[in-house]
Amino acid sequence: MRASERGTGSVRRFFAGVGFLGRGLARWGTSPRLMLLGAIPALIVGAAFAAGIVLLAINLQELVVWSTPFAEPWVEPWRTLFRITVGAAFVGLAILIIVFSFTALTLAIGDPLYERIWRDVEVHAGGLPQGSPRSWTAVLADGARMLPRAIFGGLALFLLGFIPLIGQILVPVATALFAGWMLSIELTGRALEWRGFALRERRRMLAGNRAGALGFGLAAYLLFLLPLGAVIAMPAAVAGGTLLARSVLPEGSPR
Repeated sequence: MRASERGTGSVRRFFAGVGFLGRGLARWGTSPRLMLLGAIPALIVGAAFAAGIVLLAINLQELVVWSTPFAEPWVEPWRTLFRITVGAAFVGLAILIIVFSFTALTLAIGDPLYERIWRDVEVHAGGLPQGSPRSWTAVLADGARMLPRAIFGGLALFLLGFIPLIGQILVPVATALFAGWMLSIELTGRALEWRGFALRERRRMLAGNRAGALGFGLAAYLLFLLPLGAVIAMPAAVAGGTLLARSVLPEGSPR
């Protein structure tokens, strides 16, 4: 296969991944009551995280000055430019951790409601497969296993953010892609774990359609950044993640 054909295929899969989230959002029109119930845990968790975001915004300048005392004798404008860079790196790291933590905690708190959304999507997509229920403790355990990876990746991107110009251009893009990948793993967890796939297997299956997983996860990540976007997008992301999970199942697996 030529490189151009592979590139075209990747682009097609990427937008197909975005389309899974779009189909999840469309369920607000077909199953509004169920989706509204799914928005409640996101609203509760989002309110708590909003308080933390406000606290960070209020104290960001002091945090930057405290963490960069060595820059105090620098001449202007270099001191200010450097501290703006540090502030942007702090914000990027905070956004990554907040989005990941928000998703894991919301899925755990709203587990019974999101199971109803998942079941509804599975039934309409071809039928509920045989499997084992996923408890809220399993959701939390998944988040706990993935948290070190999210923190390590966030810290690496945080450090890259200190590189002038390059850091400010590339790091936001890399952060969005990394967060999108992590969200795809998390939001497909129920559908794939129900079918008996462990976390390592789920990552490998999504890697087989990395472009699609990134398209879905990146779209969810960007919606989560909008005011109240996470509240509206969370139940849709659960629905879309179910469809993404079904698309990466190996041949012969129960759908």
